[in-house]
Amino acid sequence: MDTALICSLIRQSDCADLDTLVNDINTIRAALHEISPFKAEPVDFVKWVLCERIHANDYNPNQVAPPEMELLRVSIRADGYTQPIVTMPDGESYEVVDGFHRHRVGKETEDIGARIRGYLPVVAINKERFDKADRMAATIRHNRARGKHKVDSMSEIVIELKRRNWSDEKISKNLGMERDEVLRLCQITGLAELFTDQEFSKSWDVEDLVDDFVPLSEADEPIKIEPGRILHTWDEWECYPAGFYETHPPEGMDKEMAELTYMAFLHSEAEFDSGICRVITEWPNSCEHYLTNERMNRLAWLGQAACCIVHGIPQLFCGGFNLLNEDEQLSANKVALKWLNAWLKANGRPELTLAQAQSKTEANLY
Repeated sequence: MDTALICSLIRQSDCADLDTLVNDINTIRAALHEISPFKAEPVDFVKWVLCERIHANDYNPNQVAPPEMELLRVSIRADGYTQPIVTMPDGESYEVVDGFHRHRVGKETEDIGARIRGYLPVVAINKERFDKADRMAATIRHNRARGKHKVDSMSEIVIELKRRNWSDEKISKNLGMERDEVLRLCQITGLAELFTDQEFSKSWDVEDLVDDFVPLSEADEPIKIEPGRILHTWDEWECYPAGFYETHPPEGMDKEMAELTYMAFLHSEAEFDSGICRVITEWPNSCEHYLTNERMNRLAWLGQAACCIVHGIPQLFCGGFNLLNEDEQLSANKVALKWLNAWLKANGRPELTLAQAQSKTEANLY
C-alpha cells in the first residue's frame, strides 16, 4: 500500500468536501482490506455509502412492530450504529440483505440522518453468495438468529393434560374454560392433527384429513392393512416431537420467512438430498407409516419431513414449494423420488414412477 498517499489524504482531510473525504476513507479501507488476513470476512471492510444508493430487497418477510421500531431508533440515537447493514452490490447501488430497519432509521429519522450526514455503514456479502437464492437464505439466517418466539403457556398446559388422557370436559371444568376455548387451544397447538393421518396433494399442500388411524394392539406390533400399509400410533412417530405438526413457525420466523426457508432448502439440491437421507435414517416409524400409504403424495411428505428435520419447520408452512418454478419443482421431486425408491427397494417394495409417487388414490396410480 502507498503510505505516502494515505498521509497525503489525511493532510487534505480538513479542506476536502464531505463526499471526497468519505470516498478517500473508503479507498484507504479497501486497500487495507486487500492485505488483511481477515479479508474473507465481510465485516473486515465497512464502508460508508449514501443512503439513496441503498435499496430494500423484494423478498425479506421480516417485519418489526412499531414499538420495536421506535426502540431501534432510540438505540441508534443513543448508541450510534453498532452494526453495519449487510448488502449486495447492485450496479451503482446496494441491495439490503440484512439490516432493512437499520437502513430505514438512517433514511427516515431526521436527527440521525443529519448526524450520519446522509451515509450508512455497509458491508458486502461474499461474492460467491450473489445468487438470489443464496441472498434469500442469508437474509433468513440473519433474521432467525436474532428472533424470539413465545409459546402460549395455556396451550402447553392443555397439551399436557390431553397427553394425560383428560377429556375436554375435565379440562374446561378444572381450568375454568368454555369447551370452545379448549377446542381453540387444541387447534392452535396442532393437537387436533395428532389423531389423523395427513394427506398431501401433488403441489405439496395439505388437503384432506383421512380418519384411518388404527390403534396398536397389546402386542406392540404395528398393524398391517392391505395392500401392505403399516400403521404406527402418533406417539411412535418421530416426526411428532420434531415439530412436524406444530401450527406456528420456528422461533424467529413468521409464515413468509418459513416458506422462504423451505423454498431455499428445496433449491439447494445437496442440502435437500442430505435432509431426506436423515429422514430415512432417523425416522423409521414415520417412514413406515407414511411411505406405505399409496393414497398420498409421498414425495411431498419426504420434502416436508426433510425441511422439518433440518430447519424445524412444520408441514403447515410447505408453501415454499410453490415459490419454485416448474423446473425447480421437478428437480426437487426427482431428488425425493430417488430416496423414496431407495426406501421402497430396501423394504422389498416395487419402485415407482414420478406420477405414481405423487398419486393420492389407487385409481390414478397409472
